[in-house]
Amino acid sequence: MAENSTAKSPATSWHERAAQLSIDGRAFINGQRVWACSEQQFDSHSPIDGRKLAAVARCDKADVDIAVTAARAAFEDGRWVNLAPAKRKRILIRFADLLQQNAAELALLETLDMGKPIQYSQSVDVAGAANCIRWYGEAIDKVYGEIAPAPSHSLALITREAVGVVGAIVPWNYPMLMASWKIAPALAAGNSVVLKPSEKSPLTALRLAELALAAGVPPGVLNVLPGYGNEAGSALALHMDVDCIAFTGSTRVGKQIMQMAGQSNLKRAWTELGGKSANIVCADCPDLDAAVSAAIGSIYFNQGESCNAPSRLFVEESIRERFLEKALAMVPSFAPGDPLDDKTVMGAIVDDIQLRTVMGYIEQGKQAGARLLAGGEQVKKESGGYYVAPTLFDRVDSGMSIANEEIFGPVLSVLSFTDLQDAVKQANATPYGLHAAIWTSNLSKAIQTSRALRAGTVHVNQYDGDDITVPFGGYKQSGNGRDKSLHAFDKYTELKTTWIQIQ
Repeated sequence: MAENSTAKSPATSWHERAAQLSIDGRAFINGQRVWACSEQQFDSHSPIDGRKLAAVARCDKADVDIAVTAARAAFEDGRWVNLAPAKRKRILIRFADLLQQNAAELALLETLDMGKPIQYSQSVDVAGAANCIRWYGEAIDKVYGEIAPAPSHSLALITREAVGVVGAIVPWNYPMLMASWKIAPALAAGNSVVLKPSEKSPLTALRLAELALAAGVPPGVLNVLPGYGNEAGSALALHMDVDCIAFTGSTRVGKQIMQMAGQSNLKRAWTELGGKSANIVCADCPDLDAAVSAAIGSIYFNQGESCNAPSRLFVEESIRERFLEKALAMVPSFAPGDPLDDKTVMGAIVDDIQLRTVMGYIEQGKQAGARLLAGGEQVKKESGGYYVAPTLFDRVDSGMSIANEEIFGPVLSVLSFTDLQDAVKQANATPYGLHAAIWTSNLSKAIQTSRALRAGTVHVNQYDGDDITVPFGGYKQSGNGRDKSLHAFDKYTELKTTWIQIQ
């Protein structure tokens, strides 16, 4: 088990704390830490410097069968779903409290495992996960059923019931936050959950399961299986006793997940997938400095490893040079640094595979004729980790791969426009529809453009405005269903009609 976390002492550096960590890489099934049935393991290495963090259980179909059986037993005997709503509420709130009490440890695990700056692991990932779990805990006894307008001799009730066993597969870029977005509403609705974190960043999910048990979530209700997607992930999506599969990741894998759901028991399949978000800045932008700051800060946040990152920047031609001048002045402030330094704002790419992917797209951009204005190279090679300089391409054409394929790295493509309708048309001309933005002082233009943009979230004169109270998800091949908000309950509950004849 990792160290017990208290507030970080100013005299103790994150590197010193990292050296003291003892990390348990075993799976969590039915309330216990266990190795995979096959006894196979894989090594988790930190993208910061390549150090080995832990040996992790390599779960596969046999382990999925055991975990699903445990989850099904927990659901059928009602140890969680039949608890009074007020009791489940108190347990989830206690779970959120434990996240906050162990915030330093969780943030350190997240940064070591995934490479993001420690300041954001604390302020975004841990804080956001705790807030999510607390919010859904609070919602448990505040979501009501309905009474339909039936004839006077009848009473028609519409109630929500838990779907049963939920399989959740989450990505590596926000391991703890994405896990909370899935498990919090699923548990709040009364389901049992089998969570499969990415093999690239499994450590915080495993620790979350321990904290859930300590908070009072009964054994078998939350199980965590580390492993590879084609082994543990596929087995979970194909399992005949899983009632719902919730997935966040690439569009390519999301399509496979939905096919597996259909091939097996036609389980509900919910996907939150890729994005290639368009950020449109008009000449009448009310605050150009704010637009530049949002464009640069949002694409380089989390090393560009965000599905909603505004990687396509459309700037009206008349302000393009002024915009680029301000943007290029900001880029150096995002130079990659030591993720365990509180002042670092951009960290390491998650692993060597993703590093090669990002560098490959940068090379394609150069070959296609885009003008490289900043970055474009791997840096900090001497560290043994994986770092890419913040990269900015100008004079990008919509037909280039860097303009229409998800890179998942710190690469910004700048396209110019003279006609807003044409910019909107180009913005919509991708398979994705996750986020978009429009910057303008004209209210009518803002409303008309936001309506025309085919995206699950449209920002007006800002980017990354967000809260647990609003849904997150996309149109088209950015997926179906929504995480966050009360709408997330739609994924993890069944609607039941009870028609009662009154004598």
